[in-house]
Amino acid sequence: MSWEPSYLALHRSGELRRRARAAMAGLAGCELCPHRCRADRLAGQYGVCRVGAGPVIASWNIHPWEEPPISGTRGSGTIFFSNCTGRCRFCQNYSISQLGHGNEVTIERFAGMMLELQRRGAHNINFVTPTHFAAQILAAVDVAAGWGLRIPLVYNTSGYERVETLRLLEDVIDIYLPDIKYTGDEVARRLSGFGHYVEHNRAALREMFRQVGSSLQCDEQGIAQRGMIIRHLVLPEGLAGTPDAMRWIAAELSPEVHVSIMDQYFPTYRTVDDPVLGRKITEEEYEVALDAFEAAGLHNGWLQDHECDEETPA
Repeated sequence: MSWEPSYLALHRSGELRRRARAAMAGLAGCELCPHRCRADRLAGQYGVCRVGAGPVIASWNIHPWEEPPISGTRGSGTIFFSNCTGRCRFCQNYSISQLGHGNEVTIERFAGMMLELQRRGAHNINFVTPTHFAAQILAAVDVAAGWGLRIPLVYNTSGYERVETLRLLEDVIDIYLPDIKYTGDEVARRLSGFGHYVEHNRAALREMFRQVGSSLQCDEQGIAQRGMIIRHLVLPEGLAGTPDAMRWIAAELSPEVHVSIMDQYFPTYRTVDDPVLGRKITEEEYEVALDAFEAAGLHNGWLQDHECDEETPA
């Protein structure tokens, strides 16, 4: 029997539609993310994420620069959502996440974007910064599944999630691509506006792990079909808490979890003149991160050539 994404069974049973309707109704007192603003987004009220009931999309295209099992040979079908649940001072996509550039679309148009990306050969649909639009994603996937969507879904997130929201996504999302940004709450609040980040991030990663396991399942071409990849962006002066992050992943999830250790930090947005964050990381700082990966006993993942930013297996 050929592989199919699990959301198709939920669509056929009607469960996906039920979840979508419940999640959309919940926008009347929105608690999708840990901020739990309870804004009535159906009535046009804005919470921390500054969006209402309709999906707001900044861009959608084929993207060739994700981790190799995600981009593959034909690229990942990325859909970038506008605004965000975070306030990262160093966000490289700040015009989208902080300034809100993008256009509101209908659920049907959102579903049509997925189908067009599939027709263009994308290996998957990659929802980028999706948390505040989890309800709309459920609704649009239900429509798209009825129209012929058949490729995996990727949830590309900061990792600042509520477990209750993630449970709505069980067997809808095939591949989780979360960050582990910080291991200290003070720095998470100061740099990204995340309250109690460590608690929420670790609970979210445990839930994702429960749903899809530690093994990244790929097809015969090495393209991911199910599983999780945890991303970690190395910051200057060790602000991301890399050694603690690597130890936690190995001890609390599994040494087999795939981890992508990223070195592409650069000062932008509100960090250009910052005395600590106003520079790129050094080669030595990246080496410390790689040493932490190995010391934790992690086995799978990707690192970047610090000179050319090409990804290679760890």
